[in-house]
Amino acid sequence: MMTLEDLIQSLTPEVYENLKNAVALGKWPNGVALKDGQRELCLEAILHYEVTHDVPMEQRVGFVAGACSSGNVDKIGRDDDDVQPLTIQ
Repeated sequence: MMTLEDLIQSLTPEVYENLKNAVALGKWPNGVALKDGQRELCLEAILHYEVTHDVPMEQRVGFVAGACSSGNVDKIGRDDDDVQPLTIQ
């Protein structure tokens, strides 16, 4: 029986890129739309792949340069009252 870890270790860089594109575009390379739940599963596989294959932090999905550092939000020139948490939808 194959585990999630086995599956992630077996992903090729090409499959990883296809998963990233599918998540970004909402459709598979053949044009078929992702079904309910597939985007989340693909994103989970992408994140696991990036960690297990030591993808540099700045190349990982969702990386925002200077956005967070040790849990502190970088204000980027704003007053304290104007700082809003970063949310991803």
